[in-house]
Amino acid sequence: MATFCGIGRLRPGPGTWASALTVLLWTLFATHLRASWQVPGALLLIVLVVAVGIPAATAVARSAGLKDPGFVVIDEVAGQLIALVGAPVRWKSQLAGFILFRALDILKPPPLRLLERLPEGTGIVVDDLGAGLYALAVLQLLLHYGGLR
Repeated sequence: MATFCGIGRLRPGPGTWASALTVLLWTLFATHLRASWQVPGALLLIVLVVAVGIPAATAVARSAGLKDPGFVVIDEVAGQLIALVGAPVRWKSQLAGFILFRALDILKPPPLRLLERLPEGTGIVVDDLGAGLYALAVLQLLLHYGGLR
């Protein structure tokens, strides 16, 4: 679970691979939901991924003897899903959500870097939740005011 079915072992950029697959899977899943169920569906998935992801990331980090192993990518799955909440399931908004999340996850604007200091799997996952929230906010601004449709 922590490696998102082995996606975390892909090179280069395992986090980018995990985010890209998350966008693809979300798009496939969301197109089979009524529009009124897309936001609740995304929120339910996020809760499930976080509930499973934190203990999985903790276990793998402990067994690897690393604070934040690069092959643990369940955090990217959760953050990427947050970035896409409420976005239309169209290629432009999905691509923008992907780019925004990856950029913010890599740059880690304040206070995201501080969140990495939380213990074990919590620190691994929560900073990506923050990057997802930042990406969500920027994407929603672009959708409503920036002409992205």
